[in-house]
Amino acid sequence: MIVTRSALMLHLQNPPIRYHFFSHFLKPTFPSLFKPRPFSLNTPRQAQTRPFVSAVASSSSSSSSSSQGSNGRDTFFAQENVSWTSLGLSDTISRALSDIGLNRPSLVQASSVPSVLSGKDVIIAAETGSGKTYSYLVPLIDKLRDAQEQSLHAVSHQEVTSPQKVLLILCPNVQLCEQVVRMANSLCRDDGEAIVSVAAICGRQGWPIREPDVIVTTPAALLNYVDLDRTRRMEFMRGVKYVVFDEADMLLCGSFQNKVIRLINLLRFDEKVLSRSKKSVAEFSMKQEYSLSSEDAFEGEGELLTEATLEEDEIVDINNEDESVKQRDWRRVRKYYERSKQYVFVAATLPVNGKKTAGGILKYMFPDAEWVCGNYLHCHNPRLEQKWIEVTVDTQVDELIKAVNHSFRSEDLLNAGGIHRTMVFANTVEAVEAVAKILIRSGIECSRYHKNCTLEERAQTLVDFHDKGGVLVCTDAAARGVDIPNVLHVIQADFATSAVDFLHRVGRTARAGQIGLVTSMYTESNRELVDAVRWAEERGQPVETAFSRKRSFRNKLKKRGIKVRDSATIKESALASEY
Repeated sequence: MIVTRSALMLHLQNPPIRYHFFSHFLKPTFPSLFKPRPFSLNTPRQAQTRPFVSAVASSSSSSSSSSQGSNGRDTFFAQENVSWTSLGLSDTISRALSDIGLNRPSLVQASSVPSVLSGKDVIIAAETGSGKTYSYLVPLIDKLRDAQEQSLHAVSHQEVTSPQKVLLILCPNVQLCEQVVRMANSLCRDDGEAIVSVAAICGRQGWPIREPDVIVTTPAALLNYVDLDRTRRMEFMRGVKYVVFDEADMLLCGSFQNKVIRLINLLRFDEKVLSRSKKSVAEFSMKQEYSLSSEDAFEGEGELLTEATLEEDEIVDINNEDESVKQRDWRRVRKYYERSKQYVFVAATLPVNGKKTAGGILKYMFPDAEWVCGNYLHCHNPRLEQKWIEVTVDTQVDELIKAVNHSFRSEDLLNAGGIHRTMVFANTVEAVEAVAKILIRSGIECSRYHKNCTLEERAQTLVDFHDKGGVLVCTDAAARGVDIPNVLHVIQADFATSAVDFLHRVGRTARAGQIGLVTSMYTESNRELVDAVRWAEERGQPVETAFSRKRSFRNKLKKRGIKVRDSATIKESALASEY
């Protein structure tokens, strides 16, 4: 579906905007080796499936009918006989989860928790709203709790205690950092105190005087701190034992990539330092640490970057070398060392086709990591109803207003408290403002959420949307990391520019076992793309062949003689229709 931005920008005197082709319900390409299986644990090299995970996948019917698929199976929760303690969690954490209403793990959580508890590197790739955040928070906080209790026991018996272990969580933006902090702080002991201390270090927040157990930050904010002092950097990296990359597909690509790769290299260098010392952390003297940090740390970064470059070169030239040379170069590049940190990567979209994609980078940098893939990764969510509307320049504004009004009328789109929540997506700040003006002129109150709003304004908008409901007109800034319950209608006024953006947009509804509706409007110019998407949806398949095919579809239309109207013409038609 395409709704051109210009058609929505009534009374806005902006220069013509190019016509866009949108990869509609497209799923990031998932090669056959990574096609979602019923919560299989698999690595790129071979599948690893536990009997327990298989049992989880064949879950029985849930007491909540909204979470059931057409076949009667629960599409969100694990089997009724699967409890938090049966996953290996402590009674303390299990009671904390029950206190906040999480009496039963989701399918993703039941598959991920044992993997994270095992201490292995884990890659959690599952659809939006499947419970991924608690999938890593719960087991890692339980590990920190256990380490704290062991440390207290050692102190009481006058034994040597190990240094504080820190959980580091990296997120792409401030809003997601604050959301993760709230979720971590919700896990409390019987006395009401949080199980672990948590702090978000991003935006205007400085580094705490007393280092918390869990640090949630952005890559830029962390580098600004550790780059100030080399000794501080070594001390911090030494304390970090668990590292989580939330929204990993975003962090490993685009503007975040260089910062995140550098942080991974710093963390791995610290592991190498410990491995070379052949001593435990407790026995590793500060004198040795500072000696290594003053000379080896900076060189180590370059060393690891060189290794990464050599590995990349090896992939490119692998077909030009004989087997003996390949094996020798691999031994030279791969330097094995004793691991002392655990890495967890979490994403709702994780394409692996190609070495430069997020999935391709992960399977190369962490070849031994366990993959936990959701049943509906890159696929249609059975709890989600899709409504497709083909529009013209003359009808798209009316269809938009009709779709928004549907949220107020439909009983199915009202939650138990009578509060309706509708999210209307557009691609640019200008388009958001234009859509908001259209709705306001039609007597529909709405709020705006985009990058030009201050952090305080965005935070307050989300609070109001959570508490009061209503209509939120937003860009893709609200498509990731915003967990608002019972958003039961998502409207694409301006169609997503990529498959990843589309999946994150529609993932704002039908979350946590609930139902939802997505209204997608499209025009003749991308009808063929929509047909490909719907074809895959009907068969429950990822749309691999249509992924990133916007240009090819446009070329096909041109060859068939279908003229694609430019944005100036569409804008004139929209303005004419207003009068």
